[in-house]
Amino acid sequence: MSGSSTRPLFQHAYFVNSIDDAARKWSDAFGAGPFCMVRHHHCDEFTYRGTKEEADVSYAFGYLGEQMIQFIEQHDEKASIYRDMYPEGGEGFHHIAYLVSDFAGERQRWLDMGYELATELYADEVNAAYFDTRTLNGGFTEIHGDPPHILGLFAHWKRLHEMRKESDPPSYEMEDLSFYERASLI
Repeated sequence: MSGSSTRPLFQHAYFVNSIDDAARKWSDAFGAGPFCMVRHHHCDEFTYRGTKEEADVSYAFGYLGEQMIQFIEQHDEKASIYRDMYPEGGEGFHHIAYLVSDFAGERQRWLDMGYELATELYADEVNAAYFDTRTLNGGFTEIHGDPPHILGLFAHWKRLHEMRKESDPPSYEMEDLSFYERASLI
């Protein structure tokens, strides 16, 4: 993807005090979701501004139309890309994200443009990196790898949104996510 001239955004992310409250409010206000709750996420590999110290964070992922919405809640006061923007009690827009196939090439493109690599991680068999682009867009920019298993998960979340009924709950836990139930042949 490093040779492409466009990089369509697929996600807008917000730092919040409670992912549960944010999911409920966005569900009520906009019909967003349902949101998949990923609590106390831990990465296989992680760096924040050159250190390996990883903050305790939970995420909520859901769709609103074509756009993925992510909410982030930090449970501690460790240094992080979230605390770079918001002290305890603060909330607001945090980052935009787009998908890449050539992760190393796209990471280098951002470094060559002079943006600081603030966080890089490997989790769920995919790379992601956050660049401090506050001078560009008022927040961070995330590049996120696009292997088939991740694209499938995102497509599933989007399908749940498209099939959502007003009476559906605003969120569910990641461990309760089911994709398909096999039916016996008749």
